[in-house]
Amino acid sequence: MYHSKIAGLGYYVPENVVTNDDLSKIIDTNDEWIQERTGIQERRHIIKGEDTTTSMGVKAAEIAIERSGVAKEDIDFIVFATLSPDYYFPGPGVLVQRDLGLRTIGALDVRNQCSGFVYALSVADQYIKTGMYKNILVIGSEVHSTGLDMTTRGRGVSVIFGDGAGAAVLSREEDLTKGILSTHLHSEGQHAEELVLKAPGMGGRWVSDILADNDPDDESYFPYMNGQFVFKNAVVRFSEVINEGLQANNLEVSDIDMLIPHQANLRISQFIQKKFGLTDDQVYNNIQKYGNTTAASIPIALTEAWEKGKIKSGDTVVLAAFGSGFTWGSVIIKW
Repeated sequence: MYHSKIAGLGYYVPENVVTNDDLSKIIDTNDEWIQERTGIQERRHIIKGEDTTTSMGVKAAEIAIERSGVAKEDIDFIVFATLSPDYYFPGPGVLVQRDLGLRTIGALDVRNQCSGFVYALSVADQYIKTGMYKNILVIGSEVHSTGLDMTTRGRGVSVIFGDGAGAAVLSREEDLTKGILSTHLHSEGQHAEELVLKAPGMGGRWVSDILADNDPDDESYFPYMNGQFVFKNAVVRFSEVINEGLQANNLEVSDIDMLIPHQANLRISQFIQKKFGLTDDQVYNNIQKYGNTTAASIPIALTEAWEKGKIKSGDTVVLAAFGSGFTWGSVIIKW
């Protein structure tokens, strides 16, 4: 039995900055309204033709691989988390394998939305723990901007999301006091429709239905979110799954050196920080700059925190996420 450690981290965000004031020119909203409810000041949107979910994932992965010291030919497997693949199928994992010029290793796509990167880490961790693989590339990447209702009708959702990618190389660690100590995953599908994009989908409205109806009021192919309901569930599940991880490893809240929550809403992060009595130095948030990048949010924030020296050898790092599904989870790491 082995542990897995994060050997390298990287992230990439598009250069195109979209501020709240920029959005107010096309949507009936304003900077004060957005910041008060979400904490977001700006986000990044791709320029069509320049970036895709896959290309951003590749750019983040190249940085992570270089920093890990692992040669490309020694990558054994790919796990790619996203809700916004380039194609309906195939998923972006195989496109990364192609674009990075990796050998014909396996590629797995994870569709768990905001908790996608946590789920992806958990899958990769199990492969390494059992000895099946030694080095696994884990990516979270999202393009939201091209699929949002950028009108006043969709402002409750569209102001929240941004584009970006983050990546990690997980490698075998023989010292069982280090690396990923445990992962904890949950779901509650009875609330799936509270945060959902229904169409196109094989079970309901497919592309042919949308085209045939040609209904300008059809919102089924835009994201829907019951914001208050999601918020109330998120703060409960975040707390539960963080405590679950701590208890599984006989740790106390005081042992947390860095908590990196999924960047869903700054108000959620602040609520959790206050509930656990953590200082600003123990929680890392960057939603102010990037918005909610779903599966990319944790690897982007984790990379930034590490780059700034906020995560050091020996630190206990907690990752936690909650999102559509409903799905949620946590990862406990001894750096």
